[in-house]
Amino acid sequence: MAACSDPTSLTAAPHAAAASTTPSAADPPIAPGAWHQVFHDDFTGDRLSAADWTTCYDWNDHGCTNAGNHEQQWYLPGQVAVDDGKLVLTADRRVTRGSDGVTHPWTSGMVSTGRDSWTGTPRHTFTYGWFAAALQVPAQAEGMFPAFWLIPAESRGTPPEVDIAEFINTAQYADANLHWAAADGNDTHIGHRSGPADYAAGYHVFAVDWEPDSVTWYIDGVQRFQVTEPAAVPHVAMELVLDLAVGFQTSPPANVDSARMNVGWVSVWQH
Repeated sequence: MAACSDPTSLTAAPHAAAASTTPSAADPPIAPGAWHQVFHDDFTGDRLSAADWTTCYDWNDHGCTNAGNHEQQWYLPGQVAVDDGKLVLTADRRVTRGSDGVTHPWTSGMVSTGRDSWTGTPRHTFTYGWFAAALQVPAQAEGMFPAFWLIPAESRGTPPEVDIAEFINTAQYADANLHWAAADGNDTHIGHRSGPADYAAGYHVFAVDWEPDSVTWYIDGVQRFQVTEPAAVPHVAMELVLDLAVGFQTSPPANVDSARMNVGWVSVWQH
């Protein structure tokens, strides 16, 4: 189970005209069709909405991690904060003994619209729609793996998987990836890398338009990539995830003890 690794770069669809301004939370999708907003959080309060978010994956057990990626962090609620109109996910070099029996060298934060436990009920699931978030990724990129993605609600495992934006040991390149099961059941995926750009300098809006016959990625209102292969497009209810993983593919430098990812807002629209 993983936010995607090792994307296979393909040629992107032609870019749309550059947006004049970075899209805001109130802006409807630029993709064709009539839309209505079904989920929104601009983090204007002083705490995370428990009605909308949990702070781990569906396999919550006093914390969690993504062992399938051999990541180094143990996710805990204390690494998640709402501060000054933004969601803050913080990774700290702090040895933590997880309920999985493993000692993790890092502690970090994540949020999901999923369950509080394996047998619980997801807070929000979505089948098709426009998913967008304003993200500022850590300037300290080496050893960090921030991601904005969708995972299946019923199976609690991937594929399928829609990776809206991933930053694998970089703040300069954003990866868009799509996973699905091949005929033999194995995971297969395709993707596209956008950059270079300084995604740590300020907020950028990353979005995906997931339709029954296509998946299309956007950055700041500009189309970057599209997949229309029928076998690749998912048709199952998904949970939304934002996380700051640590130690995927490489460990942070010894002199780095913390990093943080800021989320200005999250929005979901459907037809």
